[in-house]
Amino acid sequence: MERVILRDLVSRILTFSPQLIKAVNFAAELDCFISLASIARQNNYVRPILTEECILDIQNGRHVLQEMTVDTFVPNDTRILQNGRIQVIGGPNYSGKSIYIKQVALVVFLSHIGSFVPADAATVGLTDRIFCAMGSKLTTPEQSTFMIDLHQVGMMLRQATSRSLCLLDEFGKGTLTEDGIGLLAGTINYFANSNQPPKVLVCTHLTEIFTEKCLLESENINFYTMSVLKPDENTENIEDIVFLYRLIPGHALLSYGLHCAILAGVPMEIIERAALILDAVSANKLVTRLCNMQMLAKDQQYKDMLNKLLAFDAHKGDLNLFFQSMFSSEEQ
Repeated sequence: MERVILRDLVSRILTFSPQLIKAVNFAAELDCFISLASIARQNNYVRPILTEECILDIQNGRHVLQEMTVDTFVPNDTRILQNGRIQVIGGPNYSGKSIYIKQVALVVFLSHIGSFVPADAATVGLTDRIFCAMGSKLTTPEQSTFMIDLHQVGMMLRQATSRSLCLLDEFGKGTLTEDGIGLLAGTINYFANSNQPPKVLVCTHLTEIFTEKCLLESENINFYTMSVLKPDENTENIEDIVFLYRLIPGHALLSYGLHCAILAGVPMEIIERAALILDAVSANKLVTRLCNMQMLAKDQQYKDMLNKLLAFDAHKGDLNLFFQSMFSSEEQ
């Protein structure tokens, strides 16, 4: 009897399935609108202006997620008009380059789904696609991380239009430095030579593209870096360096990797050794051997053993006693 009742109930409900599906879709859509409105009100988002012009003008843009995880978030402006559509961004590790280009993409995306955006003001040109080559975390058995990046950049080069937004984060670092420089410079030059290039944001540590003049002199390319505060330009204490997370025009030729290592909690003995190696390489000198008290004691022990060996007379001496004395001294 219960089965008959349940079967009849299911049959009766299924007759209203189109109406129920519409109700569920409406509830889901309403939930999305309420969520977008709630977060916009809580975090002071603004209504963006969508335009048919191929421009992007964001004042004090912020990252929707990052600003919720830190005490103070430093906003940045983004201004891409008809010229300077390619932004090449250098700067130290841990200085906010990746966060910046991601926040730009998120502002563009939110604008197109009808949401308010985390900024003081935003004028966003209609965008057909957002392309990303940002170090994929996907694990496929037949492709390496670098190969995945190449596929993403290849699709970007083939399909991007003047209304596209292209993000490249550390493209070229997964192979030999020379190959990476060539691939990155070639990609940027390809976009710069286009009649109507897309909006392109590039983050890189390959400073050779600046120093070796690998890039074309083009009005489509602008260079930026993340601001760093040093109490003294000649300071040798890397702990005094402060990252300001502010995007400014210019080039960056230093990565401050040792400072990042301190922030990451790497032991100081490793950082001190790395600093010595960096100074030696920069001065074109040989890297000196690392010696501590234990290693110095071992060196002295081996020297004493060598002197004994040179002084030993194999014709008159007793080899057994000699080796016993040698090994006993080594154990001590």
